[in-house]
Amino acid sequence: MIIVTTNNIEGSNISECLGYVKGSTIRSKHIGKDFMAGIKTIFGGEIKGYSDLLNEARAIAIDRMEQEATNLGANAIVGFRLQTSAVMAGASEVIAYGTAVKIEK
Repeated sequence: MIIVTTNNIEGSNISECLGYVKGSTIRSKHIGKDFMAGIKTIFGGEIKGYSDLLNEARAIAIDRMEQEATNLGANAIVGFRLQTSAVMAGASEVIAYGTAVKIEK
């Protein structure tokens, strides 16, 4: 699956637009990690637990979006975007979205 942020793929022609696809996940850390993150904010620096959490969430969201596109018969996704938002204290949603297309090389 080719995934690009642009609206076209250089060297390829979009033969069919299959529509909007997305994948999302809401993730949270357990109380122990949340406590340690709170301590880290006092001293500064990267909060590794949350960096890992968001990297994992992005991968899951992208995989789900890709699966939705595959189910439509797409071989590429154009206009790809990622968005993150807090849904409650200690929990974040990551959504990946774009337009599923069939391309000819």
